[in-house]
Amino acid sequence: MAKNLVIVESPAKSKTLVRFLGKDFDVMSTVGHIVDLPKSKIGVDVDNNFEPEYRVIKGKEKVIAELKKAAKKADTIYLAPDPDREGEAIAWHVANTLKNAKTSFKRVTFNEITSSAVRRAFEEPRDIDYNLVNAQQARRVLDRLVGYSVSPFLWKTIARNLSAGRVQSVALRLVCEREEEIKAFEPQEYWQIQTILSNHDDEQFAASLFKIDDKTVVKAGDETKTKVSIRTKKDADKIVKDLNKAAYTVSEITRSERTRRPAPPFITSTLQQEAAKVYGFSPKQTMSTAQKLYEGIEIGRDGPTGLITYMRTDSTRIANEALKGVRGYIEKEYGGDYLPNKPIQYGAKKQAQDAHEAIRPTYTNLPPAKVKKHLTPQQFKLYTLIWNRFVACQMQPARYAVETVDIAADQKYTLRASAQKLIFDGFLKVYHEEKDVDENGNGNGVDHLPDLDENETLKLIDVKPSQSFTKPPPRYSEASLVKRLEADGIGRPSTYASIISTIKDRKYVDLKDKRLFPTDLGIAVNRILVENFPDIFNVSFTAEMEKELDNVEEGTDDWVKVLGQFYEPFKTTLNSLKGREQQIKESMTEKTDIKCEECGGSMVIKWGRNGRFLGCENYPECRFTRPLPEEEAQSKTDQVCEKCGSEMVIKTGRFGRFLACSAYPKCRNTKPVTLGIACPRPGCGGEITERQTKSKRLFYGCTNYPKCNFASWDKPVNKVCPACKNPYMVEKVTKSKGEYLQCPECKHQVREEEPVESSSGS
Repeated sequence: MAKNLVIVESPAKSKTLVRFLGKDFDVMSTVGHIVDLPKSKIGVDVDNNFEPEYRVIKGKEKVIAELKKAAKKADTIYLAPDPDREGEAIAWHVANTLKNAKTSFKRVTFNEITSSAVRRAFEEPRDIDYNLVNAQQARRVLDRLVGYSVSPFLWKTIARNLSAGRVQSVALRLVCEREEEIKAFEPQEYWQIQTILSNHDDEQFAASLFKIDDKTVVKAGDETKTKVSIRTKKDADKIVKDLNKAAYTVSEITRSERTRRPAPPFITSTLQQEAAKVYGFSPKQTMSTAQKLYEGIEIGRDGPTGLITYMRTDSTRIANEALKGVRGYIEKEYGGDYLPNKPIQYGAKKQAQDAHEAIRPTYTNLPPAKVKKHLTPQQFKLYTLIWNRFVACQMQPARYAVETVDIAADQKYTLRASAQKLIFDGFLKVYHEEKDVDENGNGNGVDHLPDLDENETLKLIDVKPSQSFTKPPPRYSEASLVKRLEADGIGRPSTYASIISTIKDRKYVDLKDKRLFPTDLGIAVNRILVENFPDIFNVSFTAEMEKELDNVEEGTDDWVKVLGQFYEPFKTTLNSLKGREQQIKESMTEKTDIKCEECGGSMVIKWGRNGRFLGCENYPECRFTRPLPEEEAQSKTDQVCEKCGSEMVIKTGRFGRFLACSAYPKCRNTKPVTLGIACPRPGCGGEITERQTKSKRLFYGCTNYPKCNFASWDKPVNKVCPACKNPYMVEKVTKSKGEYLQCPECKHQVREEEPVESSSGS
């Protein structure tokens, strides 16, 4: 009989731990939290030091009973949930639940699930860290106070069943404010001028206008005392005229070497950003996949193996043992030229807690290719990304030869041509970080220039002016929103994914073309919250609360005091809004000239759970409603209901778009929206249709599901593959290639503008 009981939060983690613990240990899992605040009420006694009312989570009774039974037989209980605030809280709740067991409790934590890390953890157990527990408890209570107090206010002013979150609502505010910036943006015209010149050997090259009267030429809006922009065609034409008459002389040639250093190993935020940029993963997808890699993957005969370190971290620190291992790997695989003289250390960010290591592989003898057959495609992609970034971070910098040539055009103008050539790839041999497009115009994209000499006279071949306009700030992608949240100190590594998935799930934002757009509902919710709770739902206040929670974790502040300082002004704001809900609700409505079809009253624009709609002003006596005219127009189709002959319209439900009879509720006929492409499975007879996963991710499947399980993440196109004659291709888009079509069978690629045979043969 085992003398020791080990309790973790995940069944997968328990399977991996069993490998490293002997027969004297039983390992059981709680499957997450076992207690929480009640769903039916606020569950916090604000008059008694914010005492939480914890209750057993529905469905966890059996888990607790099994834990209690095992605890009675154990001499020692080791509490081993994840090494963060949430894990510490789970350990504390488990200890409280099993407190009647006549045994001792010990807390063990490890940053990686490897034999050495687990052994060290069990050799040096500790007590539960109540500072961590109190920090988690303070966050949970704080979020409950805000959510359960403000959400009912939204019900009374917009629509039932809406919800507000302390941190998520600030993320929504950022998205809405960016949308306002874009709408208010007024493009400014500016011009860029490029010349084509030739040298003494008649070799041509491009040089761009760099300075006018010693002032650097920049885009509109960037002007200063030393910078100027070309704002009009008239100005550009004058410069072109001058340049066509000018004499060109090489005034200065600068040759230098530039180094590009590798990026630090991943932390939570940078992993989410890079996975989004490279693979299109949502933060939620990234973290759920990383969790599995951390907890353990079945690797053949070896059994469950934890492949990466703990994935919720803001630290770039690397253990000495890991540094030694990766340096040996680099020298063996790439040679001594790629290995720095000593390990590269990366400094922590200013607000980093630095509680854990960076995200890295746990074993340097398990490169991605070796474990690929044991991983899902998504796991393999993420593991490869983590592996390559970690190996690259300990390699030599890349080196470039840089040549910059300044050219005088008479006394007034200076042109510049530049080139850089990679002379040593260094870390780039392993990893290329996805970068945003360089907007500085610091080069013409060439790796060499023709032979030029200082004071050499050049010949003008052509002058090419081009008109440009300043662009509005881009909408946030999921990756850039994570970056903004981290920069502003909103949330922590464990919360970024849930923040973004929450505002998507609540339909406050839509993800279109990998960008976040606020919905009408999201804009309305944001307006209500910002106008009525300006001191709570703002960036600086939320960031300051995060710092105070960090202080609680560090033991320098009291969690009850922190909550008290927040709650008193919050309560005052709530009290000031009582009785004003109807007035605020009416301010959100908008009268129209449209008449009610049932009673003749005026229709007004109202708000509901799914956004704006038209409702009769005589509600509740008249309950007639209809969609907004622009939404009705967008939803119309040329299809007719086969049951009643009415027009079919497009509607959106929990599983995405579908066709519904316009005569609803008299006729309830519905059917899926198809792409007009026959299912490629032989003998199926179905059509390809849009579908959504539970996490609202769009994919394409067969109308005959579940009889036919055809599915594709990429949108099928009714084009025959010219290489293998597969009946359909799929749409693809990448940063480097743009939009193109690819065959899902043979991977043949064609540009969309290229002629491709349609599946119908037309």
